[in-house]
Amino acid sequence: MTETTATAAAERHDFGAEVGRLLDLVVHSLYSEREIFLRELVANAADAIDRRRFEALTHPALALPEGAKVRIVPARPERTLTISDDGIGMTREELVTNLGTIARSGTRAFGETLAQAKPEERPSLIGQFGVGFYSAFMVADEVEVVSRRAGTEEAWRWASDGRGSFTIAPAERATPGSDVILRLKSDAQDYLDAYRVETVVRKWADHVTVPITIERDGRDMPANEGTALWRKPKAEIDEKSYVDLYRHLGAMFDTPWATLHWRAEGAMEFYALLFIPSAKPFEPMEQDRHSHVRLHVRRMFITDEAELLPPWLRFVRGIVDTEDLPLNVSREMLQATPVLARIRKAVTNRVLTELRTRAKDADAYNKFWDNFGAVLKEGVWEDPDHRTDIAPLLRFASSAVEGLTSLPDYVARMKDGQEAIYVLAGDSVATLRTSAQLEGFRARGIEVLLLGDQIDAFWPDRLPAFEGKPIRSVTQGAADLAKFAPDGEVAAPDVTALLAALKSALGDAVAEVRATDRLVESAVVLSAGSGPDLQMQRLLRRAGRAGIAAPPVLEVNPRHPLIATLLARHAAGSDLAEDAAMLLDLAQVQDGDLPRDPASFARRVERALAAVRG
Repeated sequence: MTETTATAAAERHDFGAEVGRLLDLVVHSLYSEREIFLRELVANAADAIDRRRFEALTHPALALPEGAKVRIVPARPERTLTISDDGIGMTREELVTNLGTIARSGTRAFGETLAQAKPEERPSLIGQFGVGFYSAFMVADEVEVVSRRAGTEEAWRWASDGRGSFTIAPAERATPGSDVILRLKSDAQDYLDAYRVETVVRKWADHVTVPITIERDGRDMPANEGTALWRKPKAEIDEKSYVDLYRHLGAMFDTPWATLHWRAEGAMEFYALLFIPSAKPFEPMEQDRHSHVRLHVRRMFITDEAELLPPWLRFVRGIVDTEDLPLNVSREMLQATPVLARIRKAVTNRVLTELRTRAKDADAYNKFWDNFGAVLKEGVWEDPDHRTDIAPLLRFASSAVEGLTSLPDYVARMKDGQEAIYVLAGDSVATLRTSAQLEGFRARGIEVLLLGDQIDAFWPDRLPAFEGKPIRSVTQGAADLAKFAPDGEVAAPDVTALLAALKSALGDAVAEVRATDRLVESAVVLSAGSGPDLQMQRLLRRAGRAGIAAPPVLEVNPRHPLIATLLARHAAGSDLAEDAAMLLDLAQVQDGDLPRDPASFARRVERALAAVRG
């Protein structure tokens, strides 16, 4: 205090200089959501009740009254919102010290005693009274605190308008505890609505174990569940309780596919209760890439924007509750907090461990994969720290086996002498199964993984190999095929001159025209040459960025009857310009693309059909 004046009824004190700076920070900068004030005041009230419960262990006379609670009373005629508690209360000196200066608070002072207590005696304290308290001035023109310390008969009133000073005066309070009375600003009148207040309490303090009530229509109505389920031993929780919390957190209607409940102890301590849904959410997951895990500090909700899990695990719902952060930490401060970085790492690793365990049950895991596999693949693309951890969890359709398969299982089935893991990406697995790209691989008994999600065009670039085997798109070459010639394969005719003629006719539309041994039934197929694979090129074209993709390679099956016909026509001196264009269009259509000029392609088909009928 810098200056004190006294009157018969009250004493006026100036705030310490640091409090003046704090008030400006709290009201204008610290909190990004105005309603946080109610969380802070409820936290302080619950803290005071916990403190009294603790002190009663050694001073039974301080025992809490039956039905101790936090009571919130909106009074519209008086324009006041009151938060009352049956807690430890404050003396005159504590009011002056705790509410008049910063770097001192009831909770901090109490922490010294708490450090000496036995673990089983330590109540879980929330809030740092003296910091969060000042958030009341975000919504109030005036704040009064009427408090009576447990074990004393005197009560005192602290009052301030937040403009540099406060007063202390004797007061009356029938029982120990505190009343915080806010005279609300004109633009904060919505906090006089009991339903509005209840919404805020349920959002921020639903699982504070101290009962919270709100006066509505003359009655005190419960406003919180009062059970921090994640802090209870698993043995004490039934499945229905888990499901109820899961549905409450995520507005979900299914039951969890997996429930992860644990307590981390040691260098950092936190409680975690996470759920993996058994059904996709209603909203498209591509539009919201934020984590859906809520951060609590000592049971109090802080934010659901702490990004406690990476975007590729955004399907996980739940709560992480830590003792290692201050309650009044802001969202902005969270990004630079080392404690949170360590929690993120631990929680991410725990989810991956759970997925590895559950992946051993193929049927159950495949249901998860159908819902969230495409999201999990994003981690291979964007997270170098976990790329190799995610790879064994991936599942794929296959050209060789029914159902889904994994990279480890594929490697175990590879043919002797096979060097690479082959994949084919496209718009759907159903289309890929009939692709001409697979003909040569099927004929030689070489398995190809079929990738039907959009992300499949991207992640293989970031995971070039698995267990020492390169991952290679079949549209980027098939070096292994020459080692595995099918039985009874006839010698191919020399088509060198035909290939040169086709390339001359097509010009820059293709990078090259070459013979291939990876076709059986089809006459032609496209490959990507030196550029991105064909699916990536398709996505680039759809995004209007086709200019950065190299032209494809047209591969020709020299054993096909159509190619034999063209070879004979070329030998007879016929112009192959229209035939070359038709071959390229055919290759594009069978690969799921439109021909370069659909109208011209249609006319060529019409002429071909007419010639056949003639």
